[in-house]
Amino acid sequence: MNNEMLAMLEYLESERGLSRETLVALIEEAIVASARKALGTERELHVKINPKSGDIAASTRKTVVEQVANADEQVPLKDALRRFPDAKPGDEVEWEIPPSLLGRIVAQTAKQAIMQRLRQAEKLQIADEFREKIGTLLTGIVRKIERGDVYIDFQRTEGIMRHGDRIPGEDYAPGDHIAALLTGVNADKPGPCLEVSRSHPDFVRALFEREVSEISEGLVTIRAIAREPGYRTKMAVEGSDPRVDPVGACVGIRGTRVKNIVRELAGEKIDIIPWNDNVAAFVGNALQPAKVGSVKIDQETKTVEVTVPEDQLSLAIGKRGQNARLAARLTGWRIDINRVEAKAPEELGFEDKVQRATEALARIPGIGAETAAILVKNGFLTLEGILAAEADDLAAIDGITPERAAELLAIARQQTGS
Repeated sequence: MNNEMLAMLEYLESERGLSRETLVALIEEAIVASARKALGTERELHVKINPKSGDIAASTRKTVVEQVANADEQVPLKDALRRFPDAKPGDEVEWEIPPSLLGRIVAQTAKQAIMQRLRQAEKLQIADEFREKIGTLLTGIVRKIERGDVYIDFQRTEGIMRHGDRIPGEDYAPGDHIAALLTGVNADKPGPCLEVSRSHPDFVRALFEREVSEISEGLVTIRAIAREPGYRTKMAVEGSDPRVDPVGACVGIRGTRVKNIVRELAGEKIDIIPWNDNVAAFVGNALQPAKVGSVKIDQETKTVEVTVPEDQLSLAIGKRGQNARLAARLTGWRIDINRVEAKAPEELGFEDKVQRATEALARIPGIGAETAAILVKNGFLTLEGILAAEADDLAAIDGITPERAAELLAIARQQTGS
């Protein structure tokens, strides 16, 4: 028995990755449960395995009697006196179970219980390891699909993606490679150990963290995400280095980075917008691709009232209200959108024209309301007007430094594709 036990311990130690102390404790518990069942006793049993030799010693509590009526629970006084000279009828003594009987019990009934406890121990160990990885990406292979739930092989363990965690419209087949976000671990319930999702908003966050090096380096931060999986995501980003354009970094050269992520999301649209601490500006950014007019903020009700030109209303609201709904989730503000009928150019007064030109420039990323007001005041009403100027002309304006002038020209070129 000891050779078999040593071989079992060595095999399980190397194959299952569990310590010998853990294995010995598990096997001892399993043998106790099996021996109690096989012997038909409810009495306390003790099993001790020598981890070095593999020897098994087992004992149980028995009552000393003069006449044995139940050999499983009683021991005759004459036998008890050989080991316990002071024993008397009615005493309870620790009585060794014969190794031969124990061997039969282990061989016949302990294997299943041992394997069950090993699986439980493995699951706990894996759960502890993966609990620190919640919120990160995992890559595995689809093993099967049952009732809409996808079972995924992650090499060391199995995960499940519930039907509600799938991206709508996506189909999977056994053998498919799949990436998903780890959202939870199952340590003590039946079923796969890991719980994963592709519909969670943080799945998009994790994809960008993997794809965009500036995020992992701390140069770009994802400040907020709102998502309707399979349809559209809005993501607000902020840069910590003025030399790095956070939106451009996420889009990538010729859109390569965002295209890779859109491909992973089966064509889901992604709007990447600059974060702004100014609520009015942030809401305006969040409603892209619509161009908003005036913005009024009610701090008490946390409501933003936005007016948009008539031709921008459908863009601002979006199909079935999706654009406005996602913008509200992204900003955390309730957004009320009102239409303003556009005036014909000939109906616009001078002040209206100045206001429209200022608002149009202020909406362009990198310009802002203050600079827009300065530019319009000095006759630069459009991006084309800025491009027609020289850097020295812009730098001559009060409030615009030579560095800012060069930056404005670069923005104008980027926006117009010049």
